[in-house]
Amino acid sequence: MIWELELILYLFLVISGVVALEVKDLLVAVVMMSVFSFIMALLFISMGAVDVGFTEAVIGAGVTGILFVVVVYQTTRKTKD
Repeated sequence: MIWELELILYLFLVISGVVALEVKDLLVAVVMMSVFSFIMALLFISMGAVDVGFTEAVIGAGVTGILFVVVVYQTTRKTKD
C-alpha cells in the first residue's frame, strides 16, 4: 500500500488519541475517540482487512460513539445535595 498515506493516518491517529486524553470536555473526548476508531478502520482497510475495517467503523466509530454521547448528555455537573 502507499506508505505515505499510512504514515499520515498514523500521525492523525496519535494526534487524535492525545487530544482525546488531554481535553477537559467529555463530549470533545468522545468525538475524538470516534475519530480515532474511524482512522483505525481506515488503517485496517489499507492493510487489506476490509471486513475488520468495516466492523471497526460501524461498532467503534458509530455505535460506541452514539452510546457515549447519550451517556454524556445523561450526566449532570450539579449534585443533588
